[in-house]
Amino acid sequence: MTSPILALRAGIQGILAQDQTLLGLLGGPQIYDETPAVVTPPYVTFGEAKVMDWSAGYDHGHQHFLSLNVWSRQGGDAEALGVANWCAGLLDGATPMLDGHRLIMLHVTMQDVARPSKDGLRHARVMLEAFTEPLV
Repeated sequence: MTSPILALRAGIQGILAQDQTLLGLLGGPQIYDETPAVVTPPYVTFGEAKVMDWSAGYDHGHQHFLSLNVWSRQGGDAEALGVANWCAGLLDGATPMLDGHRLIMLHVTMQDVARPSKDGLRHARVMLEAFTEPLV
């Protein structure tokens, strides 16, 4: 069976990669599980993920907490926050198909932005919560 985290990430990536407005904001399909060695901002990466058992009786399930990271080099936070907000709008309440799992709920719990790194890279984050059940 597919990992619930990987199944959810693939479903999220599918939603993001199909949105032409987001692809325009990013300058292409710059949505990564891991940052490539050479990439030009802005781009989106998957961040931390945690899954917890959410079973009740004979019904098995998972509660997920995960993040999307938006990276930008543009001065100010507007680009990073704009991309993060667009991603949040696409994902809050979305219902992607998952491999080996059924999504019960997906919603945005928080957005934040960090001060730029020493090399000027800006970072905004979208925090998500989801509930899934394995398909048996």
